[in-house]
Amino acid sequence: MDDAQIRSRDDAVAWGIQSHHEPRWPALLAVLAAVALQLILPQTLIRGLGNRALIPALEGALLVVLLIANPGHISAEQRRLRSVSVALISLITIANFVSLMELIHALLYVAKTAGRPLVYASVPVWLTNVIVFGLWYWELDRGGPAARQEPERRHADFLFPQMSTPGSAPGWVPSFLDYLYTSFTNATAFSPTDTMPLTAWAKFLMMLQSLAALVTVAVVVSRAVNILG
Repeated sequence: MDDAQIRSRDDAVAWGIQSHHEPRWPALLAVLAAVALQLILPQTLIRGLGNRALIPALEGALLVVLLIANPGHISAEQRRLRSVSVALISLITIANFVSLMELIHALLYVAKTAGRPLVYASVPVWLTNVIVFGLWYWELDRGGPAARQEPERRHADFLFPQMSTPGSAPGWVPSFLDYLYTSFTNATAFSPTDTMPLTAWAKFLMMLQSLAALVTVAVVVSRAVNILG
């Protein structure tokens, strides 16, 4: 065992983090919610994606693969499925980024009378932003949910409050809900709140999410004021 593995093991002991088999269903429900939000978007926001059903169909196919291969709890032996999860999250990310760009363009350049439906359409775009970054945080922290179950783990990418006060929550491990909460607070406060990013990629993703949320809110609010005025 090298020094990095020893430090990772010691960190897990100090923070009270133990191996566990995390259920997959919370993340799958989040994916289904993201797909449903994409399906209710107006045609104006998905024209850059081609056929309305193409991206949701691809996402559904990857979701079926995950359900067939691992319908229950995520185990350390099933790390090979991580590429499928990453591909699924990437599809949702690309689709929502295109919709966000279409939303911003439409809000800035469409006629005033057509602005109100677009303001309403910003809600599913913003919610999908929260979901997709929560999925990224969950999938990438310490190498993913399967890697987090191994005795020797990578150093933490996120510092949760339970980890900064050893002994306060013995045996505590972050679940998908913790990452989704981190994503939600970052999208509403435009900055980290109680969970701190520790690595470069974590900081970059949180910065990117905050920027997307800030631009969405700024453009939508300005357009809403214009409509109401």
